[in-house]
Amino acid sequence: MKIIHTADVHLGAEPDLGYPWSRQRKDAVWNTWKALIERVREKKAGLLLVSGDLFHRQPLVRELKEINYLFSTIPDTTVVLTAGNHDYIRKDSYYPEFPWNKNVIGLWGRECQRVSVPGKNLCVYGCSYHSREVPENLYADVRPEGREALHILLAHGGDEKHSPLNLTGLASAGFDYVALGHIHRPQILVRNKIAYSGALEPLDRNDTGPHGYMELTWEAGRLTAEFVPFASCSYLDLKLEVNEGTTQAELEERAYRAMEKAGRENIFRLILTGVRDVHTEFSARRLEQVGKVTEVRDCTRPAYDFDELSRLYAGSLIGEYVDCFSGSDDPVKQKALYYGIEALLEARKEL
Repeated sequence: MKIIHTADVHLGAEPDLGYPWSRQRKDAVWNTWKALIERVREKKAGLLLVSGDLFHRQPLVRELKEINYLFSTIPDTTVVLTAGNHDYIRKDSYYPEFPWNKNVIGLWGRECQRVSVPGKNLCVYGCSYHSREVPENLYADVRPEGREALHILLAHGGDEKHSPLNLTGLASAGFDYVALGHIHRPQILVRNKIAYSGALEPLDRNDTGPHGYMELTWEAGRLTAEFVPFASCSYLDLKLEVNEGTTQAELEERAYRAMEKAGRENIFRLILTGVRDVHTEFSARRLEQVGKVTEVRDCTRPAYDFDELSRLYAGSLIGEYVDCFSGSDDPVKQKALYYGIEALLEARKEL
C-alpha cells in the first residue's frame, strides 16, 4: 500500500507579496495541491496524511467545499487531517462541523485520539491545535495500542512555541511512522520512521532547496519512506564571484545566464562575493530587474592596497587603523578593517 504524507500546504498564502510574480505564486500553492491529489489517484494510495496547516489561516466554507470535492475524487483513499498553528481550531472554525466525505477523517480534538482506518489494518493518532501557540509537547504521552499492523502518529510542531518535540521519545514510543509538520524544509530524522514532509511549495526566500512530500510504501510488513520533490519552483541562492575588473553590465549578464541555467521558474537570492574595484559600487536595484530576484547580498570587499594606505597615511588615524588590523587572519578583524577603512576614507572626502 502507498501512503502519502504532506503538511504545511498553506492554501491561501501569498508568497513574495509585492513582487510582480506574487499572484502566480499564490496560484501555484493551490495548483500544486491539486496536482498532489492527482498523484494520490495515480499511485492508488490507500492513505493521505495531512499533518497540519493545510490552510494559511482559517479556511472559509467555500474553500472547504473545494477541498472536499478534491477528496471526493480519490474515494478509495482515506484522508486524515489535523489543524496546525495557522489553521487552528477556534470557536468559529468550520473544520469540525463541516460535512466531510466519508473517506475523510478529521482529528480535531485538543488531545490526541486514536482512529482505526476501516479496511486498512492500521491506526492513525493525532490532535489539532486550538490556539496559535502550544508550548507543551502534545505527543509526549501518546503510545500505540491495538492489534492493527501499522500505527502512525501525525504530529505538528518542533520549536519552543509550537509543541516542542523530543526526538528520542518519538523514536522510542513504538510508532511505525511519525508524520511531522510545521518545519517547512523536508527532513528525515529517522530513516523510514520519522520525517518532516516540509511545505509542499516553498513559501518565502528562506524556504530554500527542494520541496515536496513523503511517499511511504507498506509491503510485506515493512515500511519504507522517501522524499519526493514536487514543487513548481525553488528558492535558490546564486553566488556570483567578482574581481577588480567586473562591471555592472557584466554582472547583470552573468546573473541572467546563471538564472537561465538554473531554471527561470525558480526565484533567486543573488550573493556577490570576491574583491571589487575600490571605485565600483554594484546596483542591487538593476540586478533585481534581471529576473525573479528577491534579494541581493553584496558580500564583496574593495581591493584596497593596505601597504600603500599605511604609507600614504602614516601617522594619521587611517594609517594607525590599517597597521592595527592588517595582516590578521581573523575574519572579524578583516571585516572591521574593510568596513572601517571604507568609512574613514568616505569621511575624509567630506572634509
